[in-house]
Amino acid sequence: MGTIVVRPKKDGSKSFMAQIMRRNGGKVHRESKTFERRQAALAWLEKREAELDAPGGIEKAAAKDPTLGEVIDTYTGESKRQMGRTKTQVLRAIKKHDIANMRCSKIKSEDIISLARSLADERSPQTVLNYLSHLGAIFAVAKPAWGYQLDREAMKDALIVAKRLGMTSRSRERDRRPTPDEIKRLLEFFSDRQKRRPVMMKMTKVIIFAMFSTRRQDEICRIEWKYYEKDAKRVMVRDMKNPGEKIGNNVWCDLPDEAIKVVESIEKTDGKIFPYTNKAITASFTRACKVLEIEDLHFHDLRHEGVSRLFETGSTIPKAASVSGHRSWSSLKRYAHLRQTGDKWAKETWLWEFV
Repeated sequence: MGTIVVRPKKDGSKSFMAQIMRRNGGKVHRESKTFERRQAALAWLEKREAELDAPGGIEKAAAKDPTLGEVIDTYTGESKRQMGRTKTQVLRAIKKHDIANMRCSKIKSEDIISLARSLADERSPQTVLNYLSHLGAIFAVAKPAWGYQLDREAMKDALIVAKRLGMTSRSRERDRRPTPDEIKRLLEFFSDRQKRRPVMMKMTKVIIFAMFSTRRQDEICRIEWKYYEKDAKRVMVRDMKNPGEKIGNNVWCDLPDEAIKVVESIEKTDGKIFPYTNKAITASFTRACKVLEIEDLHFHDLRHEGVSRLFETGSTIPKAASVSGHRSWSSLKRYAHLRQTGDKWAKETWLWEFV
């Protein structure tokens, strides 16, 4: 007889996980499924145990019908594309949930919704969507690649339901842009500290480069001198962030004249242009904003300022994408409302005193 495990939820209610274990020679066959009511769990146990105990039942259940957890292992093991840290952590976390013990052919949309509900107890709707998106990659390749019966339509239906029920949502786009006064205060802050400690990070150059190049802080830390081409006004950004692909996604990006001016002010070496870490830049920038009482300004907002400036100075979407590195032009549609108003930074000549 199978067992039922009562699992308390964050809201005080309970769920009931029905578990079955059968030995078949030297192997162990396991199945589990979670229900909202004990009676439903008992009914499933009775029905499923009868199917497994029938002649050839276990063999049929195990024939090219692995658990989702096993498919995740197959996916990560056979993928030729190196996965990013976030995706690896997400798939590892999913394996700890009940759905990972279920056979592929048995997973329905309600099982995916149950996973989403469990995730939503402790995670934001944006994070839950991230989990389901990475799991969706498994559903997309399992059947055509290995013949495993994971239902892509079940995943699509679950994503729709999860969104309608508020379990998932996309991250809100930030519209925060730094003012010239805020940038000047930040540059003065870092310039003062750099004079007292010449060996510290050249945050003044980092900030100005980030704003005009539109590069993310982790990308800035990876740029190498050997991939910088002054005459062509471009630089290769290695492992650029992109949905579904990051490792090995190397992109040549155009550099505006202002960004080139910053690079040319730095002594050339055999390594990286900015030999710092992502965490160090973020921590330093955040600390400075706190000291200066600059509210709600993130380092990533410098990228938003840079892209906005491109459109305000008359760049087309293709031209802006050649600088920002956006593969999908649809991502730049949020800037379509910006009018060609000119370069607001052109008159801020003090900016170059910090380079």
